Formats: sequence, C-alpha cells, structure tokens
Amino acid sequence: MEETKTAQATLKYARISSRKVKIVADLIRGKNVDEALAIVKFTPKASSEIIEKLLKSAIANAENNHEMKHDKLYISEIYANQGPTLKRIRPAAKGSAVRIRKRTSHITIVLKERE
Repeated sequence: MEETKTAQATLKYARISSRKVKIVADLIRGKNVDEALAIVKFTPKASSEIIEKLLKSAIANAENNHEMKHDKLYISEIYANQGPTLKRIRPAAKGSAVRIRKRTSHITIVLKERE
C-alpha cells in the first residue's frame, strides 16, 4: 500500500477568533489550490488575509520539501482550533471592571496531490 504524500502549514497563536477563521476555511475545503487562492483573495473577511498567507506557505512546503506538483495540489484538510485567550480588563461603571477576552487560534492547512 502506497502512502499519499501530504504537505502542511500551521499558524499558531493567530490573533483572531477561530470562529471567524472557520467561515473562510469552509469555503475552500476540498478545492484546488489555485481556485482556493482566488476565493480567499476576493473574500472580504478578516481571516482571508491570514489564510491566504498560510496557504501560500503550504504550497511552498509541498513544492520544495515534498516534490509535489503544483497543478495537482488540493486542500484535503483545513481547520482552526482555539488557542489560549488573552484576558484584559476594561474599567466599567461604578468602579467595576469588565473582562475582555482576546481570542487566539491555531490554523492548519493540509495539502494532498490528486491522482
């Protein structure tokens, strides 16, 4: 049994909520890399810039480290997990304080070659 080659890129501690990343991730899952880049480029979301950069990194990893062909690549997996939350405090009325949660995420893209 021959193992299929995979290449991946991971971004840890991205200062964006994983919930916002998942919206764009769902759009490009299973697509060819060129099609995915086009989708990400024209999606007006905060996470699309981050995902575009990460996708380009994954493509570079595939071509340079794993000798995979660019035109056969597709996104087999893309997921965003929750990272640690930065807790900040904002003054509120009557001398109280409100906690602000600045969420982070870990984003992973896995590429495979189509047969």
